[in-house]
Amino acid sequence: MFQQIDLLKMAGAMASNAEARQNAIARNIANADTPGYKAVDVASFASTYQASDGFTPNATLPGHFTGTGDAASTQASVRKTPGNESPNGNTVSLESEMIDAANVRQQHDMALAIYRSASSILRIALGVAK
Repeated sequence: MFQQIDLLKMAGAMASNAEARQNAIARNIANADTPGYKAVDVASFASTYQASDGFTPNATLPGHFTGTGDAASTQASVRKTPGNESPNGNTVSLESEMIDAANVRQQHDMALAIYRSASSILRIALGVAK
């Protein structure tokens, strides 16, 4: 029953995306001095969730969009940052990676907050209030 709640599926997908992005950031930081290394990143949660089976909004007005139904990838791809290459061919910017890490941390915290709120609402609805 609880596996079918879209809000909980969305929070789980958001946390998974944050994990994949954090792994890509850690890989970038670890390779900051590797000659020729190209920085990688994972697509944002919004774009991956819209393209996945988990996002199927209802078009209630002509201007509304609908989900594509294509499975979204959480694979890291080379980040396109023109003009950010060092003389040894490395494209990692430690400042950018730290900013991205803070943004990913906020995304993960939001996923946990959504999950906690939904859990609290379910407990109240079931009469098992904490």
